[in-house]
Amino acid sequence: MKVAILSDMFYRRMILTKSLKDAFAARRSHYAIDDKSPLSVAQLTEMVDYALLNVPSAFNSQSTRLVLLTGAQHKKLWSSITMDVLRAIVPAEHFAPTEAKINGFAAGFGTVLFFEDQRVVEGLQQQFPLYADNFPLFSRDTSAMHQYAIWMMLEEAGLGASLQHYSPIIDQRVQDAWDIDPNWKMTAQMPFGGIATRPDPKEKMPADMRRKIIG
Repeated sequence: MKVAILSDMFYRRMILTKSLKDAFAARRSHYAIDDKSPLSVAQLTEMVDYALLNVPSAFNSQSTRLVLLTGAQHKKLWSSITMDVLRAIVPAEHFAPTEAKINGFAAGFGTVLFFEDQRVVEGLQQQFPLYADNFPLFSRDTSAMHQYAIWMMLEEAGLGASLQHYSPIIDQRVQDAWDIDPNWKMTAQMPFGGIATRPDPKEKMPADMRRKIIG
């Protein structure tokens, strides 16, 4: 009952602008974003909760953990933590493009951080030793499904997002900054915000060159 109520509240409050098929086709990596959002932090929280409650996971492991950063905390991730870490490893004479890219993420409204709880993964490895080598892969699949679900919901609400992978170089700083459980392993970061500039059309290989129909 609690899940049903949350789902109903989410859809009543969300700003739904597209059908599911339209959202699939419209979803892109948006790098030109701003700090405007049609969704409040409360609505974004419901969106995150909706994904956690409804996205499937292998063996019903529910291993995904999410952190939503907005406002000053979002900017801290990019302008302070990520920028500082990259400045220390990218040569100064080549840093300008990196700085511009990180500033672009910082200009957004928020970021979703994706983690996988390694205690869950290790517990399943012990419980089902026959599949032990596969559970880290299943965990990545679970995280990827959460990433795509949230990306689609952001797109449907009219927000632009992209998927970034600055792990493991920022992991310790993130853990220290927000007291993240050390058993949570970060898999991705998703900065999002209002769409400042839409990306150019992207070439797509025809579907019939990428599939077989058998039967």
